[in-house]
Amino acid sequence: MLQVQNLTKRYGDKTAVNDMSFIVPDGKVTGFLGPNGAGKSTTMRMLVGLHKPTSGEALVNGKNYQSLKSPLHTVGALLDGKSVHPGRSARTHLMSIALTHGISAKRVDEVIGMTGLSQVAKRKVGGFSLGMNQRLGIASAILGDPHNVILDEPVNGLDPEGVVWVRQLAKYLASEGRAVLISSHLMSEMAQTADDLIIIGRGRLLEHTSIDELISRVGGHKVLVRTDERDLFASLLAERSLPFEAVDTDGLLVSADARDLGELALREQILLYELAPHEATLEDVYLEITRSEVEYVSDELPGAGAVAAGSSAPNAPAADPQLQPVTSSPEHSFIDETQQGNGRNI
Repeated sequence: MLQVQNLTKRYGDKTAVNDMSFIVPDGKVTGFLGPNGAGKSTTMRMLVGLHKPTSGEALVNGKNYQSLKSPLHTVGALLDGKSVHPGRSARTHLMSIALTHGISAKRVDEVIGMTGLSQVAKRKVGGFSLGMNQRLGIASAILGDPHNVILDEPVNGLDPEGVVWVRQLAKYLASEGRAVLISSHLMSEMAQTADDLIIIGRGRLLEHTSIDELISRVGGHKVLVRTDERDLFASLLAERSLPFEAVDTDGLLVSADARDLGELALREQILLYELAPHEATLEDVYLEITRSEVEYVSDELPGAGAVAAGSSAPNAPAADPQLQPVTSSPEHSFIDETQQGNGRNI
């Protein structure tokens, strides 16, 4: 179990984490979401002892990181996939961690195969692509078979097959009773991976709940209406104080009953060519919750128009030609990511 209690971290006059408390329970994948600069990475780094809290506690199995007798076997964390000496090979890097923590060479070879690095295991890490570095980071994490898993943007740079593999890995870890905390900016992927969500903004806890409960509560009941007379229909909605938002160039997302909207269009002789219930996505509710928490807001692009509330999540990263497909197997014991630094797990 991972836990933070009244956790605060300040850098001078800037508060990165502000009196935050939450629990990541065993047996679940907990998604950790928030805009850039929200404090996710800082919180994760305090959990593994890389940053010292200004106040409050960051605990692993009820203890702070420094008091753990076997850190690598208790918690593993992928925090920076590039924190490896570029002159080392992947296998040499993993062996150095293994030797420090009494892990066998057999286990090293096992995780190399598990993460799809067999063909590049003897290649220097300095020539690795972003996706290959991420896989090496995950291999480092699963080396010690820890009970708690912390993965910061693990799908960054991975091809679609790799993204699916990380999803399966996270779910398998949780099924073994491990606590899994995973951050990502891919909302569509998080919706398929996480059981619960922690959403933060500007260092504060905004939400901690299940995905289904969050979408039901924040997303609400809406209807998608499309018509060539959108502006006229919008004015009728405004007269009746019905909340709505523009979607694309011809649509409206309305908080009302579909029957009532259909009857309104019929009375006013407005032709509708779409009238359908709209189910909110995780991306929809995430953007709604964090709307006022974003530090950097871009101007609207010329000709972009209104953005649909139900717009799809960003496309998955392009395939990495240097990596071969990986088939995860339940026969392997999965573990958490760690890097070696000054003889400790990071």
